[in-house]
Amino acid sequence: MATPFTLAPATGIGHVHLKVTDLERSIAFYRDVMGFEVTQRYGTQAAFLSAGGYHHHIGLNTWHSQGAGPAPERAAGLYHAAILVPTRLDLSRFLRHLVEVGQPLDGAADHGVSHALYLRDPDQNGLEVYWDLPKAEWPRDANGELEMGTKHLDLQALLDLSL
Repeated sequence: MATPFTLAPATGIGHVHLKVTDLERSIAFYRDVMGFEVTQRYGTQAAFLSAGGYHHHIGLNTWHSQGAGPAPERAAGLYHAAILVPTRLDLSRFLRHLVEVGQPLDGAADHGVSHALYLRDPDQNGLEVYWDLPKAEWPRDANGELEMGTKHLDLQALLDLSL
């Protein structure tokens, strides 16, 4: 039997490209709420945004979705895109920013391996902004298997980090 193929350990997911219904509204959300910078526009139908000068982390287009409604909740499709921030303090600063701009959360969780904040963009695409705990702190069972879960995340304690 052949050894199954696996991707290189340093593999990452570089960007997500979303169909949106209103390009300007989506640019404003990803720029003003999420904190990304516009790196390139393709006329009135597409734009690319990033953090830290990368070519793009988020692509937005209206090629097949201009003026359409959001995708049905009970259909196959993207559940959420996850955006990793480098430190817990960065997650705290992001949460503080969401509070300041009045952006509601869908939820928040301590997954044992990460602390996550959940929200939706104007087209109801799910977004997760999270920080990974150091790998040495990830919970494991007696056999060494990863034990992720969903526990309450103390949002006040997270906010207090960025005072």
